[in-house]
Amino acid sequence: MSRLELIRKEEKKYHDFCYENYKLFEEGSWLFKPVKTVIDLLPLFHNQENIQVLDLGSGVGRNSIPIAQGIKNKNGKVVCVDILDSALDKLKFYSKEYNVSDVIETKKADIGQYDITKNEYDFIVAVSTLEHVESEEILECVIRKMASGTKNKGINCIIINSEVEEIDIESNKKLDAMMEININTEDMVNILNRSYEGWEVLNMLVKPLEYKIVRDEKEVLLKTNAITYVVRN
Repeated sequence: MSRLELIRKEEKKYHDFCYENYKLFEEGSWLFKPVKTVIDLLPLFHNQENIQVLDLGSGVGRNSIPIAQGIKNKNGKVVCVDILDSALDKLKFYSKEYNVSDVIETKKADIGQYDITKNEYDFIVAVSTLEHVESEEILECVIRKMASGTKNKGINCIIINSEVEEIDIESNKKLDAMMEININTEDMVNILNRSYEGWEVLNMLVKPLEYKIVRDEKEVLLKTNAITYVVRN
């Protein structure tokens, strides 16, 4: 098994477990609430109708369901892309539960291979997902497609991890981080700045974070420099 296949297997196992054992918008996991940065951008679209949103790596709808609720009365649409059946099945279930199934459209795809129609979207969201494409070249390609797919005055909101470490809590041993793209923070910011040259930067923040996850039934401390990057075309 290649390193990429191993990472994909471990990530699938971790997310399948979370989606099966934790309920959306209930305390106890990162599914408890949407990302504040994403939701805080919705008022910027309050004068618009027919808002078209793309959520890359949507998962079970942690961000896309609140977005859908916010644009439901504006004839909006949220296209949700994820590679995991477990995510999309739960997303369909939750979108019915929260009365937004008419606003949400699901697409099963690897975001690294997903085609984004040019000049299609008002708002593109990619939270903790771009670091899971196969290579830096594909990462830059996906970001270019996001930029190309954004309408004039449209917004891209990216949250991406960098300098990720995984540490076995019991032994304090440093593990191989299960992250396809794991580069230093400065290099990641340079990729974003280069990709969005000429865009208006609404928010750029690097925040060190650490939290516990489970790998192979062992508690692991995950450390990361999370980059928030919000730009307007």
